[in-house]
Amino acid sequence: MTRLLSYFIVFATSAFFFACSTENEKKTVTEGPVYTLVFMDKTQSVNVNKAFVTQKYQQILTDLVEQNIHQKGDKLEVYFIHENTQKARALSLTCRTQVDDVSHMNATDREAAETTADLGIQRERMIFLKQLLTKLNVQNVGASQRQTDIWASLPVITKAAETGAEVRVYYLSDMIESMKGTNRRDFHSNPPKDNAQADEWAKADAKQMQQYALSASSIKIALPFEPTSSTKENNPTVTQYWSTLLQELGAGSVEEL
Repeated sequence: MTRLLSYFIVFATSAFFFACSTENEKKTVTEGPVYTLVFMDKTQSVNVNKAFVTQKYQQILTDLVEQNIHQKGDKLEVYFIHENTQKARALSLTCRTQVDDVSHMNATDREAAETTADLGIQRERMIFLKQLLTKLNVQNVGASQRQTDIWASLPVITKAAETGAEVRVYYLSDMIESMKGTNRRDFHSNPPKDNAQADEWAKADAKQMQQYALSASSIKIALPFEPTSSTKENNPTVTQYWSTLLQELGAGSVEEL
């Protein structure tokens, strides 16, 4: 696994430097900062050592770094999903490379400024990606892996949205909420029986969570299932539940990767 990770980092690094040479890459700057949240499932039901899962999640992490890290102030945080998700921040990085306005510069100075900024951004992206891949491969051998509190990610998203940044959220998880206790969901033992029930449960839960305003955050869900997985393993009603719940709470978009 360590050798595979090393090869992947080398490949991704080469790809980043190639991208640096393109005009489109130079011009991709958002108007304001982007706040990226990555929730990595560290419970016993998700195995990132499976070849399909490893490849899928590594590619997603590579893509999100390239797409979301463009200028000073862009922020990336990782939280581990398990029994105590809200307190499980595992990584927090902020881009420090200043991308200056070059519109007033002559051609020579503009090219020099753009090249300097591009190289700085690429260096930071490589650092971000390396740390993301390291966190992806962290193994949770503690008791916290026995339960899955995805609901606890909602206040984290809300807090990020309060900064005024554009919030982009990625769940690397099977999305099987599994918590014991009153008014909690345990999809391992009792998943929605169909989409209608999934929508019903999601809307009822959303009414109890109105304090969590997701403020048009874009949310992407990357399930660890191969396309040939059975509905017993990859239950579409669970995905339906989350899509409805997140949109009811104000997410701008919910997409499955």
